[in-house]
Amino acid sequence: MRNLLMKVNYDGTTYDGFQTQPQGNTIQDRLEEAILHLTGEDLKIHASGRTDAGVHAYGQPFNFITSSQIPLERWCLALNARLPQDIVVTEAREVPLSFHSRRSAKRKTYRYTINANQFPDPFQRRWQLHHPGILDVSAMQQGLTHLLGTHDFTSFASRHSTKTSHVRTIYEAHMEVDTSMCRPNPRDQGVIHVFITGSGFLQHMVRIIMGTLINVGQGKCPADKVAHILAACDRGAAGPTAVANGLTLWSVEYEEADYKKAD
Repeated sequence: MRNLLMKVNYDGTTYDGFQTQPQGNTIQDRLEEAILHLTGEDLKIHASGRTDAGVHAYGQPFNFITSSQIPLERWCLALNARLPQDIVVTEAREVPLSFHSRRSAKRKTYRYTINANQFPDPFQRRWQLHHPGILDVSAMQQGLTHLLGTHDFTSFASRHSTKTSHVRTIYEAHMEVDTSMCRPNPRDQGVIHVFITGSGFLQHMVRIIMGTLINVGQGKCPADKVAHILAACDRGAAGPTAVANGLTLWSVEYEEADYKKAD
């Protein structure tokens, strides 16, 4: 038996998230169907985490146990030939049987993208929240800093969260502004990318953080209030849940020793 670790990119626009659902329209469903068609094995894959409906991923890891002896270098092409065009497997490697994509993960990074130009970009609209109004980006950056460290993130978790603990650690958080598509017009502020790296994330956590930061950028609350929202441990204290299409699972990191297969 072999434990294979793969990475997949996907545009989540038309899917009901990563994890399998009764209606069968998820990334997991498509991947498992492709593996079945390729190997004849009806198996379950293990992903590094869930993504909500409409959320995207760039290099999301998943692993599965297989008896197939297909060479590693053939897996990506073979699966991609059996997958929709908006799901692409990009890497495959063999890892120890003890490796688990979710339990072995050490750090995860999400990126949220806001198009702060006056007009939407028709080519990137599936991957961006369009916000044509002026945002105070400096205030948003200041608000973001209050989330660094280990905290109880109940204020930024869905009310439907089933986790027994809402304590998580945010290691890094920063913003990048791409002005390459701006017109010579004061209404254009560029495309804002917010990167948040943590030990793990709660349901809707990044999207609620972004809804709160947008409130800060709009002047609806001061940047320093983010610290008070965090301390309140009350979902009602935070801003709205930002739309899903601006969110991308950007990367998942492991310790090399965890997935290095012994000879």
